Amino acid sequence: MVGDKARVEMNAFQRNESKETLFTLFSAGDDPPKGDFPLQKKSPKLCGSNYPLSIAFIVVNEFCERFSYYGMRAVLTLYFLSFFHWDENLSTAVYHAFSALCYFTPVIGAIMADSWLGKYKTIIYLSIVYVVGHLIKSVGAIPSLGNQAVHVVLSMVGLFLIALGTGGIKPCVSAFGGDQFEEEHTSERSKFFSIFYLSINAGSLISTFVTPVLRGDVKCFGEDCYALAFGVPAALMVLALVVFIAGSGLYRKTPPQGNVLLEVCKCIGFAIKNRLKNRSREIPKRDHWLDWASEKYSKQLIGEVKMVTRVLFLFIPLPMFWALFDQQGSRWTLQATKMNADFGIYVLQPDQMQFLNPLLILVFIPIFDLGLYPLINMCKLNFTPIRKMATGMILAGLAFGLAAVIEVKINETDMPRLVPKESLIRVLNLAKNPVQVTIQDKDLFQQPVESFQNPAEYSKLILNGEQQSLHFTLQHQGLTLAFNYTAKEKSVYSLIVFEAEGSLSSRLITDLEAKPENGLAAVRFINGLSQDVNLTINSRRFIAVQKNYSASEYSLLERDTYNNGKCITETGEFPLELGLLDFGASYTVVITNISGGAVGTWKSEDIKANNVHMAWQLPQYLLISAGEVMFSITGLAFSYSQSPASMKSVLQAGWLLTVAVGNTFVLIVAEAAPMAQWAEFVLFTVLLFAVCIIFSIMGYFYVSVDPEDLEETEEKRETSSRGNTIGLVTQKTKL
Repeated sequence: MVGDKARVEMNAFQRNESKETLFTLFSAGDDPPKGDFPLQKKSPKLCGSNYPLSIAFIVVNEFCERFSYYGMRAVLTLYFLSFFHWDENLSTAVYHAFSALCYFTPVIGAIMADSWLGKYKTIIYLSIVYVVGHLIKSVGAIPSLGNQAVHVVLSMVGLFLIALGTGGIKPCVSAFGGDQFEEEHTSERSKFFSIFYLSINAGSLISTFVTPVLRGDVKCFGEDCYALAFGVPAALMVLALVVFIAGSGLYRKTPPQGNVLLEVCKCIGFAIKNRLKNRSREIPKRDHWLDWASEKYSKQLIGEVKMVTRVLFLFIPLPMFWALFDQQGSRWTLQATKMNADFGIYVLQPDQMQFLNPLLILVFIPIFDLGLYPLINMCKLNFTPIRKMATGMILAGLAFGLAAVIEVKINETDMPRLVPKESLIRVLNLAKNPVQVTIQDKDLFQQPVESFQNPAEYSKLILNGEQQSLHFTLQHQGLTLAFNYTAKEKSVYSLIVFEAEGSLSSRLITDLEAKPENGLAAVRFINGLSQDVNLTINSRRFIAVQKNYSASEYSLLERDTYNNGKCITETGEFPLELGLLDFGASYTVVITNISGGAVGTWKSEDIKANNVHMAWQLPQYLLISAGEVMFSITGLAFSYSQSPASMKSVLQAGWLLTVAVGNTFVLIVAEAAPMAQWAEFVLFTVLLFAVCIIFSIMGYFYVSVDPEDLEETEEKRETSSRGNTIGLVTQKTKL
């Protein structure tokens, strides 16, 4: 929610500024609009107060839009993973590419609003683009519509339009809300931004909890209902647009004022260009590189740009914090899919854990402002803004350190990673007596395997090539039988030993090579009966298994207790009880007999269930949310206090761009340097700690300034310079 905080958190520090500077993130500054414009009408008030009625439409619009954005983004990573069947690295990279784009596009929206259309029309037009993107995204999630290429194209087009829409209106909505207040109602304006911020958090909190439920608990087209999970946010965005248009007649609409961000960029560009043109040693040096813009731009503007560049220089290390922070929706969500989500009274979806961040932010802000910071001040500790931000970085780094520890514990239940010429094998003895299994030239299975013995862990099988023919010998009740099977590298096998028609036999079947994804359970059946069976696990899953120890394919099921199944044979229909199929586990269920009107089964756990509870993610969410409060709010307030009134919007642009750069860094790491997940968490931890040290050193040498004092100094210099210039001109005239 950092982009939203960038719009509203600084208002406590803005009460003494001019309205246009306060509430236009990328405003032009002090120049009045050119041309004749009609006087702004006064909006009707809410219940006799000084609050314009128009702000009700703006607040509702913001709630619906934030519900739309965060609800869609909450399920995005799992959508890539499950619907497109992309791997985790590609899913993470595309997720962060989308997030980065959402923080690059505010610059476009600001230029449109301040230089061309004005805020109102910009919000309308880009909201329409936003709605179209949502609709395309929702249609692209319908499984029956075309092949995967069609789904990918529709989804990418939809995401691009959503990024353009949400980023484009980001700098406009809160500023437009501030425009509704008259100059004398500064107190009401400040309270409005508190309500506005509450609507942002409410939309984020509710959507990140509800949308994963629509995805996981509702089934459509026989699988997770991503079409509904994207469709509901699309409907909320349509509602946001309708509500905003409904208040059109009540709004105070200010005309475009011009864009100071463009002026700053032009000034910097001209200074660099002019300096490169005048590299001769005969040309006198200037005190500051920006002074090379003095031939074209005023000294006041150059002085203000100098102040801004000092703060922007401090922004250089900040993207690393956002690189870690925004992985809550990607890497941390993927980590949650490999954990136990059963909280007793409720089973949490892995992407629902993201709701903890907005919830904790709402809790931490008053705790920090009213409790922690006053306590630190009472202890006479100089907890400067730079130190607060550095502490926020440390907390985020510690959060990723905890994530790395949890990832290591999760990996303990994973299947081993196989290298070339390696396979895994185990024995399932379904015969009535112990069996001794040997493989020629392999030192495996030293002890006899008991009848229906729970299998030990898989044994590593070393091959002499990509595949190898193996000679198996079975010793059973004094008899020795031999079988030949071909094993391939990087594969997992179970050797089934059974009795058929009075003699011992065997079959080599292929097992799963990795845990089921997204916390699903996998189950397959071996039919030990002498007749074919048809199995019904639930109302949507039907499996046919042939007789004489044939094995079915694996079926992926939601974690649940399945005791209402049916087994249909030639002789009748019988109840089938499977018990609990747990998160991330793989099972083999052997149908052994039918007696007493019931089916006899034996269940083996092939891959262990997820045994690390999702609640262990809570400490890392606590740390990173506390770090966000100390880093984001403090950083915005500090940078705002260090810039002149006309340049505060430029720093807002710089702040949003640090988020975009941080997300870009994550996608580069995910695609260019894939590694074990715990190692990647450690890498980000180390990088953030290193950046924190650099930032602390930069902050140590940074000298805080009062922009008003510097502005007065620049004015005096400019006045003095003008006096000297007049004198020179007069002297030349006399000559």
